[in-house]
Amino acid sequence: MKLFKMAMVAMVFTLVGAYAQEMFQSVPEKEATLLQKGEDKLYCPNCGMNLPKYYKTSHAVELTDGTHRQYCSIHCLTEEMEMGYLRDKKESIKSIQVVDISSNQFVDAKKAFYVVGSSKPGTMTMTSKYAFGQKAQAEDFAAKNGGTVMDFDETYKTAVNDFTKDMGMLLAMKSSKMWKMGEKLYNEKCDKAKIDTFHAHNIGTMKTMIRDSKACGELDDMQLQTISLHIWDQKLGNFEKQYGENKEIKANAEMFKKKMMEQNGNK
Repeated sequence: MKLFKMAMVAMVFTLVGAYAQEMFQSVPEKEATLLQKGEDKLYCPNCGMNLPKYYKTSHAVELTDGTHRQYCSIHCLTEEMEMGYLRDKKESIKSIQVVDISSNQFVDAKKAFYVVGSSKPGTMTMTSKYAFGQKAQAEDFAAKNGGTVMDFDETYKTAVNDFTKDMGMLLAMKSSKMWKMGEKLYNEKCDKAKIDTFHAHNIGTMKTMIRDSKACGELDDMQLQTISLHIWDQKLGNFEKQYGENKEIKANAEMFKKKMMEQNGNK
């Protein structure tokens, strides 16, 4: 139960952004390397999360046309690779990079050493995954924080295997809290007619359009994220379109909701 509570706290941080400077994954925005370009470069295109806030788990894909897509986590990378934007573009992937947390610089993910399952918080997952450029650094981190040293292929496979469990956790948190927060703010603060004119190809772009247009006034990033989740997932129906038929995710979500209720009852 203690491990579950710790995982739930980490997942709440993941979804609303927590945005506390003491978050292990965070670096100041000026210290983050953003490989993707454009007005929406600050956000993960898959989930909308603020990349500097989750920089130490950041991954990036370079395509053969020279463009980059940068993600908050290997969870979001695998989601796009297996069932999203990159699913039919794998032959166009030139390289995959990951942040080496010992230097905060991007390195070749295929040559990196990951520590999987440490006591440090995960991003979009209950099982944390942090990368290092050198094996000795990964082994030292694992000795201090727990976890298993793996290569990229093993870590990617773990992320794929974790996916429905993690999506169940995310759905439980979204449906019980995040979407409700976002809907309340949307109804209270937003120019709905203006937002209805927005045409975005991913949640990161939608979040940027809401931010830059001031369609919901001045927002902190937590408010902006929850409003964006409500619009993208619920109002536009993207979550249901993608996962509505996935019974395993829904069953996992119900299990996590039950555990959350039990945890709250024990307080």
